[in-house]
Amino acid sequence: MSAARKHTALPKAQILIEALPWLTRHNGKTVVIKFGGNAMIDEELKAAFAQDVVFLRQAGLKPVVVHGGGPQISAQLDKQGLVSEFKAGLRVTTPEAMDVVRMVLAGQVQRELVGLLNQHGPLAVGMTGEDAHTITATQHRPTIEGELVDIGRVGEITAIDTGAIQALLDDGRIPVISSIARSADDNHVYNVNADTAAAALAAALNAETLMVLTDVEGLYEDWPNSDDVISRLTAGELEKLLPELSSGMVPKMQGCLHAVRNGVETARVIDGRVQHSILLEIFTDEGIGTMVVPDAQPGTVAQPGTEGEA
Repeated sequence: MSAARKHTALPKAQILIEALPWLTRHNGKTVVIKFGGNAMIDEELKAAFAQDVVFLRQAGLKPVVVHGGGPQISAQLDKQGLVSEFKAGLRVTTPEAMDVVRMVLAGQVQRELVGLLNQHGPLAVGMTGEDAHTITATQHRPTIEGELVDIGRVGEITAIDTGAIQALLDDGRIPVISSIARSADDNHVYNVNADTAAAALAAALNAETLMVLTDVEGLYEDWPNSDDVISRLTAGELEKLLPELSSGMVPKMQGCLHAVRNGVETARVIDGRVQHSILLEIFTDEGIGTMVVPDAQPGTVAQPGTEGEA
């Protein structure tokens, strides 16, 4: 091999070496990834997402994918002449609409994602929160102007059973989970916010990391006056910011807060519009997006290297 050819290959080796500490740190750890936003619609982003998840699996991590499907549900409801109404930022879900939600999530979005992942090997297995009682929910009634409001089959998670997911992970598979739940009492099926479901599963699985794909770069310091992104903040700092956040970011950041307050080491909001954003976040020194970490315990000292990506 000529010196020139050796030289052109060198940057590849340097990139791999930069990833080594992160590969070592994350080896064998569970990472829950909430798949959503533009990454669900754009074909190139979908393909890149599948590559990233398979890469994590082949690099020794245990990825779990949780997804919703708002745009696809809206499109199918329109096609069937069912009106989409939102109250308190949540879709009013009639029994008829719930049938559509279930069909779209489990029969369309999940199938496509499983297919993309399985282009790389017999890895992905699709399931919903109904399967093996993985997610149990009760009816969620939001308070609007001081009144409890019935918005139909929208669920609030009451219990998580990770047995089926853990069995798949132990078998080397990639679980792909649709955010649907069943109740313990009335046997109804409920639509559950996918950000909330991903956070609850991350905590129950004792995951190392929760990653939430969004259509923004992360949490902005002073939007709309500035597009500077907060790269790292503690649970306590995030809690103070929650009342000021836009409605779309609230369930994502509440999910991050729930995760790190319940044993997950880091929760990250990353830009799903950037190809391979998952790999950039997990395996590079800079990282991208916003990382939420637990509040420092009294008497502990921050570990070296935790200021950037961890």
